[in-house]
Amino acid sequence: MQAALLPERGVVKVSGDDGRGFLNGLLTVDITTMTPGAARYGALLTPQGKIVSDFIVYQPTPEDGGGYLIDCPRALTSLLVEKFKFYKLRAKVDAADLSDQLGIMAVWGGGPGDSEFGPSFADPRLAALGTRVILAPGTAGEAAADLGATLVDAEVYDAHRIGLGVPRGGLDFSYGDTFPHEADMDQLGGVDFEKGCYVGQEVVSRVEHRASARSRVVPVTYDEFAPVSGLPVMAGEKTLGSLGSTAKGRGLALLRLDRVADALAGGTPITAGGVAIHPRKPDWARFAFPGESQ
Repeated sequence: MQAALLPERGVVKVSGDDGRGFLNGLLTVDITTMTPGAARYGALLTPQGKIVSDFIVYQPTPEDGGGYLIDCPRALTSLLVEKFKFYKLRAKVDAADLSDQLGIMAVWGGGPGDSEFGPSFADPRLAALGTRVILAPGTAGEAAADLGATLVDAEVYDAHRIGLGVPRGGLDFSYGDTFPHEADMDQLGGVDFEKGCYVGQEVVSRVEHRASARSRVVPVTYDEFAPVSGLPVMAGEKTLGSLGSTAKGRGLALLRLDRVADALAGGTPITAGGVAIHPRKPDWARFAFPGESQ
């Protein structure tokens, strides 16, 4: 079992009597059915349906302080707090950035376990991602040992994530310019299509009902040296999308799947920076993929 402190992650806390209803009216997932100790993957969207930030929402037990802890990109914590305060109007809620007091550690490769150093919960996106632990700075080594895990660098966890085909915002898709379907949030439990209204819902629902998501983040493999992240993915002179994170012969790319289908049908090599790459369907995906029998 391995564990890694994720320095790029921060923690925002939302508290107050109206916290549950407040978050439920904003986020892409149903907060009203959450119970203490549970976690959900979701996002805050723009009114146009694009991702402001994706994150994991955890509901601590009353003994752990209650409210809701949001495991999110550290670079976006201030923006999230600002957005929550903008939307709160007369709601009895408060939002605070706790990133100087709390961090996130990922643990994977073994059975789930409770830590004495902070609340732990299964990653709601994909079971193979393991568990997350919210803990105080400087305690990662002790927390890993407490769980019987070997503490490794964050790059090792990133390679694990990439191997599973799970996107990371800011690397594999751009915040403020990507719809949830494009980031595979609909496949990873990040959108509840049965809940009531939330910011951006109309656009997301339309994409779902029309099955009109043409672009997706998908895994790719390559046989040579790793292409540089951010390079355009090409088929001849046609741009298919852009390359995201890479590690150990695998990567992720945000691609137009209809153009991938055309390239495969025409036998046109797909490349990034001159390196041949090979898109594939994630094991967990339910969407149609080029080359599949319909």
